[in-house]
Order: sequence, then C-alpha cells, then structure tokens
Amino acid sequence: MTTTTLAGHALDGAGIDGGLYGDVTDFARHTHWLNGTVSEFTSYGIALFAVFMLVGWWIARRQGHAVMTAALAAPVAAVLAYLVNDGIKSVFVEPRPCRALPHDFLIEKCPPVNDYAFPSNHTTVAAAVAAALFLVDRRLSALAAVFTLLMAASRVYVGAHYPHDVLAALVVGGVVGFAATWTARRFAVPLVARLSDGVLRPLLTAPV
Repeated sequence: MTTTTLAGHALDGAGIDGGLYGDVTDFARHTHWLNGTVSEFTSYGIALFAVFMLVGWWIARRQGHAVMTAALAAPVAAVLAYLVNDGIKSVFVEPRPCRALPHDFLIEKCPPVNDYAFPSNHTTVAAAVAAALFLVDRRLSALAAVFTLLMAASRVYVGAHYPHDVLAALVVGGVVGFAATWTARRFAVPLVARLSDGVLRPLLTAPV
C-alpha cells in the first residue's frame, strides 16, 4: 500500500479496501432494481440535512438561547466540516476508485481527476449536521444519524468512494460538527440573547 505524505504521494485506496469496495459494487451490479433509488438519494439526499437543520431551528425557538445558538451554529459547522474535509483531500490526493478500479461496476459518473476520494464530502457534511443537532434535539440528531449512515453507504454503492473514505468522513464530520457547535454554544449565547431582544426576536424565539 502506498503511503501518503505532504510531498504529494497519493493514498492508494484500492490497496486499503479495494476488495470490500468490489464486493459492494458487485452487490449493486446484481440489484438493478435498487440502483435508481440509491442514485437519487446519493445525489439529492443531502438536501434532507438542510431540512433537519430547519426543524432544529424551529424546535430551538421554544428551548432557550443556548439551544438556539446550537441550532444557528449547525449550518456553520457543516460548512466548516466541508472546508476541513476539502483540506484533507488536498493532502491525501487519493484517486477515485473509478480510476484505480475501472472495471468495477459504477453507477455514478466518474468525476474529474482532481476530485479526490478521501474523505467523502457528502458523508462529512451529513455527519457534521447530525453531530451539531445532538446539541439541539437528540431525537432529531438520531434521525439525522440514520440518514447519515445511509448516505455513507450510498456513496460506496454507487461507486464514488471506498469504504474507508466514508468511515473517515464520519469521523471528520462528527468531530468538527460537534466541536464547532459546542464552541458556539459555549461562547456565543450572550450574542444570541441580545439578538433575541431585537428585530430578530420572531426568528429566534417562539411567541408566548
């Protein structure tokens, strides 16, 4: 297995779990009835996480300034997780499995050469939202976590990522999402409290 360094050596994803990736894509090859549904979900399912954040904001309107702060921080945490993930991609420069294993079954079109695989952006953002919502509403966070796992699985099923790409993304998104939201809840509550007493009050608190 090729090691990766800051000098630019690419991570050899196929050498890590290319066999497991092939098992998943073989499963996809033999479940054509599922291909369309998974393809639609992996492409557009990320929009569900915007809905989850909106629901979190709605819930937070009745839960006080600390919870509202966490709800407002969730989208920021998702963007921050994406940026961190993109930085990791630029270090490891792992070629997509469709290039390393071109004969494996592929549902999603192979992306450009400079669109690297490790870690998965889709999974990172989903995991960041699920982790951020843990500080808003745990039941909502649990629901988002289920769809995060489905998103991770779908990225491998369509051939876009190796299993280790999505596993790493779950860690990156989860850690960054929770840390960013916890930090906001720790330090930004006074700001949200002041904003709640102004013209933004209808957006930040529920009517009595």
